[in-house]
Amino acid sequence: MLCFRLDRTYILWYNGDSHATSPCSCQGHLQELALGRKEGTQKMEIRGLQKTTLLDFPGHVACTVFTGGCNYRCPFCHNASLLRAGKADITEEELFSFLQKRRGILDGVCITGGEPLIHADIEPFLSRIKDLGFLVKLDTNGTFPSRLRTLCEGGLVDYVAMDIKNAPEKYPLTTATKDGMLGEIQKSVSFLLEGTVPFEFRTTLVKGFHTVEDMKKIGQWIKGAERYFLQQFTDSGDVLTEGLSAFPRKRKRRCLTLSCLLFRAPLFGAFDWFILTAQPNK
Repeated sequence: MLCFRLDRTYILWYNGDSHATSPCSCQGHLQELALGRKEGTQKMEIRGLQKTTLLDFPGHVACTVFTGGCNYRCPFCHNASLLRAGKADITEEELFSFLQKRRGILDGVCITGGEPLIHADIEPFLSRIKDLGFLVKLDTNGTFPSRLRTLCEGGLVDYVAMDIKNAPEKYPLTTATKDGMLGEIQKSVSFLLEGTVPFEFRTTLVKGFHTVEDMKKIGQWIKGAERYFLQQFTDSGDVLTEGLSAFPRKRKRRCLTLSCLLFRAPLFGAFDWFILTAQPNK
């Protein structure tokens, strides 16, 4: 299924930290997260909570947990305030107290960021959520394929949404990294196509970053995926780089039609999901 998403605004709790624009400004934070935080501090950095969503987890009523830190610096990032390390706004105990009260009300928990898989403590964190009886949806940029496989094969993730930032050769430009970590991305794409868990791929279209030719290459790259979403860029007010814009409506329709042809996905009926799965770009 190929769908086109509208954008909407999340209500987030941020700690007010400024974000970085340097491609390598995240390295110190990544090292810290890889090793685990200093003794006496929590490893999961929870920076926001949306208490109810009917959109983020297809077919389920859920809440969305926002984690801090990311190894990419995509210029069009919708949640730029989450990119750098910062003090957690919500403790794990506060979160799990909330989840305990929502048992029987919510079906699942969406974990997003930032990039959730940079956190060393993600596995026990998800295990604790699963122990409460919730389904788990994971948003990821695909740069941690081994960790993704471990979590999915271990039954800790029920649905994955993976960003396809651009055509393979444009990953460095689109992610503001030296090589885009393309080898890791390919491993994650290949793993998800195995069908271990239900999943979707998604791309946020931004004028100046994406072309019709890019869409052809993406379609060939992830051929076989059942769900691929094209998201419209919108300026949330918390975008990493100012001055970016969306494509004119006519161009978006062209990209949508092209991708449908590549995936052999029917246009008819896609627009029910167009409304129901509206999400902000990430």
